[in-house]
Amino acid sequence: MHLDFAFLDSGTGGLPYMGYLKSACPEASCLYLADTKNFPYGEKTPEQVIAATKEAVELVLSRFSPTAFVLACNTMSVTALDTLRKDFPGIHFIGTVPAIKVAAAKTKNKIIGLLATEATVHHPYTLGLIQDFASTCRVISRGDGQLIRFIEQHLLKGDKNLYLQAARPAVDFFLSQNVDTIVLGCTHFLHIASEIQQLAGEGIQVVDSREGVIRQALRIRSGESSASIFPATPDAGHKGFFVTELSSPDMSRYYQELCVQFSIPWGGLLK
Repeated sequence: MHLDFAFLDSGTGGLPYMGYLKSACPEASCLYLADTKNFPYGEKTPEQVIAATKEAVELVLSRFSPTAFVLACNTMSVTALDTLRKDFPGIHFIGTVPAIKVAAAKTKNKIIGLLATEATVHHPYTLGLIQDFASTCRVISRGDGQLIRFIEQHLLKGDKNLYLQAARPAVDFFLSQNVDTIVLGCTHFLHIASEIQQLAGEGIQVVDSREGVIRQALRIRSGESSASIFPATPDAGHKGFFVTELSSPDMSRYYQELCVQFSIPWGGLLK
């Protein structure tokens, strides 16, 4: 089945990216695959991340024909993007990488905080972004897998006070370092971006790469568009939220409730 975009992440972090794209282009057809079998990517070796990402791509391609994959995961992108482009020629892959360039343009005091996974924080790709775009800045990095796990497990609760409490240690750390800009370098953090901004205060800018990623996705869609490739049919829209593993019936219910919350059809296991 043809569709415009397949969004990939190890969990639910990329959902705000898909929501942002659908707001900008309601007629786009999208599916979302959470590689729950390998969550979290940020605690795996580069070799494990590449292998898991390739397996996820192949799983989607076994049933769907997307024009582009959106890697809605910073760790996946900085680690596996080059390999995917080489191993799957003819398919567009759009990466999500920390918005270091954006932060460097916005910072006033040249002190930037990067909140991400341990893998993203230490990856040579990220260090290259810092060197290329923020060499005149001091970049304070924090790998916070605990906060990512919290978001993945508590996304349904929608408890603002709980989110504020969970995000406070990270924000306090950055405030103690006198940063004036915080980069959300893991897509999971988009789910609590408003809480992070509230804790940081008006003097701190919180940035992410969502706008640039979706702008690139829509450029690709526009470049590929034709009446035959993208017909205006009722079939356009969400194709479903899929996972690679369900550890228990409770998790199935959890994801089904999540789909209701995000107005996405529940696709179940993709296998």
